[in-house]
Amino acid sequence: MSVKDIYMNCLRYEESTLAHYIHHLLAAKKIALEDDFSIKDLEKADHQKVKELIQNNVLGFHKVGIYSLKMNQEYFVFIFASNNQEAIRFYAKTFHQNPLNCHEYSLDCQIDRGNDGISFRDMRKEFTSFPAIAGYSTRGE
Repeated sequence: MSVKDIYMNCLRYEESTLAHYIHHLLAAKKIALEDDFSIKDLEKADHQKVKELIQNNVLGFHKVGIYSLKMNQEYFVFIFASNNQEAIRFYAKTFHQNPLNCHEYSLDCQIDRGNDGISFRDMRKEFTSFPAIAGYSTRGE
């Protein structure tokens, strides 16, 4: 697989560490976008510099996941948040009670919306700030 394809997948799936390694290797001209990627390419990296890139978040990663929070025995709310603690805090602030539980879902999970389906990953693009409520569900839906 090409460096470009892997790099684009890293950006799409928010694989921060590998994306920063590839970014560093491209900037240092140790690999090119058209090259076939090899795990051995990572040995060419200055690991200390990559660590600094990751700490400084030079690629601007702001990971947002999707969490299902149980409201009662029948209803659930889906919340986009950076982690489960943020989802729970947002839920408590919004609904003035604590959720019964909180579970992370895959952003690639497909849900029904109207007559179509959409992944949480695609739905997330519709929001400009987080945390945010993505929608509600009932048991069995």
